[in-house]
Amino acid sequence: MQFTKLIPNIFYSDMNVGLQLFVDTLGFVIAYRDDNGEQPFCIIKRDTLVIHLIESHEWAIKDRPQIRLETDDIEAAFALVKETHPELLHPNMPDIRLQPWGALEFALKDKEDVCVIIQQPA
Repeated sequence: MQFTKLIPNIFYSDMNVGLQLFVDTLGFVIAYRDDNGEQPFCIIKRDTLVIHLIESHEWAIKDRPQIRLETDDIEAAFALVKETHPELLHPNMPDIRLQPWGALEFALKDKEDVCVIIQQPA
């Protein structure tokens, strides 16, 4: 047996904030969306990654995640974000930096304080 994916749940008070970050900015696509339930729910995908976005004000204020996405071309990822949504660049890491643990990284932060670190092994 092997585990093949980790699929995080990310909670938002407003699902549109998450969609701006992941779909509009990072190029994920909506694979499934249900806005009619008690907690609107969306599955987004890009390449081999899958993320569940859930609209729940209660959980959004309790859980402000920080996730990392690894890329094979951090320069292209940074250029995409800088060109389309520079306001989402995290004020503490708005450019690509080499970290002491050997990763090149930059970060994004949306209006609901979800932080996404984009990294590439150096």
